[in-house]
Amino acid sequence: MKLPRMSYEPGALADFYEEALGALGALCDRCWHDRLDVAAEGRAAALWPGSGPLHLAELRFAPPGETAARDPVREVFPGCPLTFALAEALRPSPLVLERIRIAFGPNHAPEAAVAEKLWRSQFPDTVRWQVETPFHPATHYSVVALVRCEIQAIDQHWSLHRVALNLPGGGRDEDLARRMDIGTLESADDGNLTWPNMEASEYAELLRRAIEQEIADDLGLIRERQKAALARELERIDRYFDAYARELEARVHRNAAPEAQARFDDRLAAARSEHARHRADQAARHEILVRPHVDALLLVAEPAWKAGIRIVRGHQPAASLEGIFVPRSRRWSTR
Repeated sequence: MKLPRMSYEPGALADFYEEALGALGALCDRCWHDRLDVAAEGRAAALWPGSGPLHLAELRFAPPGETAARDPVREVFPGCPLTFALAEALRPSPLVLERIRIAFGPNHAPEAAVAEKLWRSQFPDTVRWQVETPFHPATHYSVVALVRCEIQAIDQHWSLHRVALNLPGGGRDEDLARRMDIGTLESADDGNLTWPNMEASEYAELLRRAIEQEIADDLGLIRERQKAALARELERIDRYFDAYARELEARVHRNAAPEAQARFDDRLAAARSEHARHRADQAARHEILVRPHVDALLLVAEPAWKAGIRIVRGHQPAASLEGIFVPRSRRWSTR
């Protein structure tokens, strides 16, 4: 899910800077409601490139709507590069895969009729459905990621997403992404749990597909604007070089000497080469680059029920498989 963008509030942002810089080892003093004195060294000082091992600064948090010229070294304002640098500095490197276990209240196995109804609503092409083995307690695993997505186009776009994916298939779990305050947390060190053993590349591929789906609508609008802007630039370039070619032709008609014709041919060839170079340059300038930044990665275990079921879907032959029923979302997953 795409998280709503927070409005700019200087006081809240000053609190964040004071806490974040302190976590990086800097000394901070809130000398005024919109001022923060900072003495930073090491990792904190590196937020100001070229400042050396020790950096002293008084940060001013600009009020909303102020239109005066900004000083990105000493002022904090909407879109301030220092805020992005501070967020990057707080991000653990390498990224740590955290684990949590969620527990619920009463957790009873679903009745067969209810389980079948939920299955058919999830997979409407089911022709036949039958429980082959009774329900047994199981554990369902999901991965939740907090992803900052940067889209570099004519304008730069930022969005924040919380993505929840069922494992091992990677199906999106919007219910878990919307509400992380479900149930109660238990120790993740329970020896009875067999956590998924996936490589980082496997998580990366699942997240890549999910982010592509998340930003598809936003990316479509950006792509249309880019195409319109590129079409205008290409039309301008074509118009200029077409006029230049016509001017060269008019000149050579006025001067029919062989050397004039040779000069015309050379200039026309050079113009065609320059024309192609300008078009390629504009195409490169209007490329769209998507850079996702994973800020947090969480592996979630929660109680579920498994049963052997036999189904017929569509025109496919009957198949026996192991179904996992997740009470939280009242949805099925298969293995």
